[in-house]
Amino acid sequence: MTEPGWVAHAIWWQVYPLGFVGAFPADPAPTADEHRLRRVVEWLDHAVELGASGIALGPLFDSRTHGYDTTDHFRIDPRLGDDGDFDHLTAEAHRRGLRVLLDGVFNHVGTDFERYRQALDGGPDHPASAWFRRHGAQSEFATFEGHGELIALNHDNPDVVEYAATVMRHWLARGADGWRLDAAYAVPDRFWARVLPEVRREFPDAWFVGEVIHGDYSATVAAATFDSVTQYELWKAIWSSLNDGNFHELDWALQRHNDFLGAFVPLTFIGNHDVTRIASQLENPRHLEHALVILLTTGGTPSVYAGDESAYRGVKEDRRGGDDAVRPEFGSPSADPTQPGADVLRLHQYLIGLRRRHPWLHTATTSALSLTNTQYVYRADGDGGTLIVALNVDDAPLRLSLPEYGVPSGRVVAGSGAPPPDEVTHPEVAGHGWLIIEPH
Repeated sequence: MTEPGWVAHAIWWQVYPLGFVGAFPADPAPTADEHRLRRVVEWLDHAVELGASGIALGPLFDSRTHGYDTTDHFRIDPRLGDDGDFDHLTAEAHRRGLRVLLDGVFNHVGTDFERYRQALDGGPDHPASAWFRRHGAQSEFATFEGHGELIALNHDNPDVVEYAATVMRHWLARGADGWRLDAAYAVPDRFWARVLPEVRREFPDAWFVGEVIHGDYSATVAAATFDSVTQYELWKAIWSSLNDGNFHELDWALQRHNDFLGAFVPLTFIGNHDVTRIASQLENPRHLEHALVILLTTGGTPSVYAGDESAYRGVKEDRRGGDDAVRPEFGSPSADPTQPGADVLRLHQYLIGLRRRHPWLHTATTSALSLTNTQYVYRADGDGGTLIVALNVDDAPLRLSLPEYGVPSGRVVAGSGAPPPDEVTHPEVAGHGWLIIEPH
């Protein structure tokens, strides 16, 4: 594994800044003198109280619309503010012990990107034209997944390689701690393998996570020299196994996850800015707790999408503007213990605290102790400890016998319903409940 040592304790709170501060969609668009990026600073204490150790930021750089159509990688989007606002945000985050992860879009650029405008005006023989891919022998510029406003870069061009490395170094020097690499699955691994070692020479403590959805994660990490990739397989298995009453799917995904953990530590999540919020995705709201328990008792570098910790709802739709519902504007933080979602927030805080007290969970592997469609007991083992996790999405109770698992007794450290006795041998998990047990 190549990841920096600090990542072993990392738990991210993810923010999509343009939506978070009401900058997109917005009419009229805010201007730089509004300094909206500073509104994120108001929420940093919330991130600390949640138990996070870092803030993962969505696109910050100059763009026309949603941030993934970059116009200038060296300029903070004027709808958010300016360099001074970025410096203030990173300084305030670091003052609280929070790392800062940036979102880098290097697969494609927006149609206002300067070199693209030069390529359009200058024709195919202009030097800027070599920055972009084309459709074979045709003259049309290639795009990202058919989106005409997203122009695909030519990743075999040494100038593009150097440009990406220079952008990363620039913002790492200004205080960032790492990069999420957007649409990394659409970029040749050889590009990242040229860029990242160059950046690491100057910033060996930086962390790089590629957005990868399908394929051989371990092979991609090795070929691209990533530290990590997004664990979409486990994300899908968590919510669909809970919805379908099919824990065999989750167990299969966790076996795959064990294999990944032998090579790298994936970025794990149950929500992000690109998917339907977990509170809307799950058909039974009681199972939101189960999803969170899985996230925080299995190996990985967990990320919590802002709002999920308060059971925010939002459905992603396959249409223009279809992401807006999962990327809402946030007001000022509230300390009202009766606000909607307060119970979910407290559960997040407790389980994140549990994970931080058991740092070995970062690389913990899981093994099934008992498995049916609707009842699942697994053991999480790491260098330093063991937890037994029991999940029940059946109407009937789940009765455990710890001695049958080779454990004489254990202490219940978390669970749904009334607090059970401190020491148990044959605990019972109520219908649609869960328990976490630490063996003696």
